[in-house]
Amino acid sequence: MASLPTAQRGQGYGLPLGSTERSDAWWFIPLLQALGLLVLVGYANYAAFLGADHYRYIEGGRDYLSPFYSPYVHPGWLPGWLSPALLVLIFPLGFRATCYYYRKAYYRSFFADPLACAVGEARKGYRGETAFPFILQNLHRYFLYAALIILIFLWWDVLRAFTFAGRFGLGIGSLAILASTATLTLYTFSCHSLRHIVGGSLDCFSCAVAGGPRRRTWALVSALNEHHMGWAWGSLFAVCFADLYVRLCSMGIWHDLRLF
Repeated sequence: MASLPTAQRGQGYGLPLGSTERSDAWWFIPLLQALGLLVLVGYANYAAFLGADHYRYIEGGRDYLSPFYSPYVHPGWLPGWLSPALLVLIFPLGFRATCYYYRKAYYRSFFADPLACAVGEARKGYRGETAFPFILQNLHRYFLYAALIILIFLWWDVLRAFTFAGRFGLGIGSLAILASTATLTLYTFSCHSLRHIVGGSLDCFSCAVAGGPRRRTWALVSALNEHHMGWAWGSLFAVCFADLYVRLCSMGIWHDLRLF
């Protein structure tokens, strides 16, 4: 590729789409993110819209509920063609769609805005997230509040998944649901907005009310926040796997192995 003008070297903004002096495989991560989102989000949409017949597995004292359908809401007025998952998924979906990490991932992978650091992008002007629909990203904190409430129901589902006919039991499905809820909890509690709420807005912990506990809480959330990307992908995979496992058991394709 022809050398770029000196004034433009090391830059990406304002250059033709894909123009860069980088010699590494800068395109690999955006491509990998796009494939991951297409597969996992595609499966999540299938489970929510088309897979409403096998989201719960009840057999041998077991009661496994797909995390996509928790909390379980199925009012009598709900039409048979409408999946009950759509009544609750709007909140975790909104939380992920407005997540700071996921914005970076899908902006780069699908909007090429930007493709990567020091790579030319399609947009010629920068407006931030001030125009519709991107201004809705500001709702992230409110989706966080809803996600925290939903975690309560998910942990109740974990307790139920470890209870077989009123007694403690352990199956592969129990572990799948535990992994789903645990990674979702780590993803939620590593949220940038939560970090700001618990202490990121303070300039002086010792000057604030309950400054010591807030500082320790902020430090814990900050430690989790360092791995927010990993929790984001791990939780998305774990949720899809838990739903798939419950679905296969419910369809009779797979029999849940009881370990205890």
